[in-house]
Amino acid sequence: MSLPLPEFSRGRLVIVGDVMLDRYWHGSTTRISPEAPVPVVKVEADEVRAGGAGNVALNAAGLGARTELVALVGRDEAAVRLRQRLEEGRVVCRLLEAPQHPTITKLRIISRHQQLIRLDFEDNFAVLESAGIERAFEEALPGAGAAVLSDYGKGTLAQVGSMIRVAREAGVPVVVDPKGTDFGRYCGATVITPNQSEFEAVVGHCADEPTLRSRGEALREALELEAVLITRSERGMTLLQKGRAPLDLPTRARDVFDVTGAGDTVVAVLGAGLACGLTLAEATAVANVAAGIVVGKLGTATVAPAELAAALNAAGPAA
Repeated sequence: MSLPLPEFSRGRLVIVGDVMLDRYWHGSTTRISPEAPVPVVKVEADEVRAGGAGNVALNAAGLGARTELVALVGRDEAAVRLRQRLEEGRVVCRLLEAPQHPTITKLRIISRHQQLIRLDFEDNFAVLESAGIERAFEEALPGAGAAVLSDYGKGTLAQVGSMIRVAREAGVPVVVDPKGTDFGRYCGATVITPNQSEFEAVVGHCADEPTLRSRGEALREALELEAVLITRSERGMTLLQKGRAPLDLPTRARDVFDVTGAGDTVVAVLGAGLACGLTLAEATAVANVAAGIVVGKLGTATVAPAELAAALNAAGPAA
């Protein structure tokens, strides 16, 4: 399957999910602390990126898709910096404030391109606060070509079932990046995109390809999905689609530097592809190539249109 770079600007994508501020402190390490056997990092740079559903939105917008993000944040400096980063990336923001909770923040200490430690600042959002998300999603939905629900288990998608129902009733395909082992919450979506570990946590260990495919098909049918897309790290991806033969795509990664955010790229490109009129198989092929690019970058990262166009060209008929 050979594909040119899709015209992502033709599509409008609505993304809902858990957003977070990814913060990086970069510095040099030249000695061990006299207080404990740990390295001393002299912090020389402070970098912020949008993580979680924010990274999904930046990936889609970076490719040219008209992107709107619905999410919960706190009333703090992290929310201000997160909104600024998103708007710089041409993402239309519907960020609802939950003043009792901090904006989810993940701080990573980096030295010599190695992550030494990660500090998480978070408090799961309550169901009451997530109720406004459903209304905001319905308001953003008209005119959308696809919706992506990015679940990191932080509470934003407490009403995920009703959002799927509203979108499907409106004829909008729904891509879900799932979390946890209760995949029944995503019943009726167009496609879910678990990685192999997440998939096996639900269906059990799959010792061989026939087992993986049969259990994937059973899961797809039980949840009334059009497809299940299993991302399989160095083994690429497997798309199990209703009424079609399984589609196996080999990994396109040349060098794996950091897998952080690779799942975000997959759902962003998959959703953007569906929004601009690609079939599920075509959108999956493009997403596979995009994932191969992003794992070669440090931290949560996006794929530029020129990078993706070159990689699709290099991938040739096997894309």
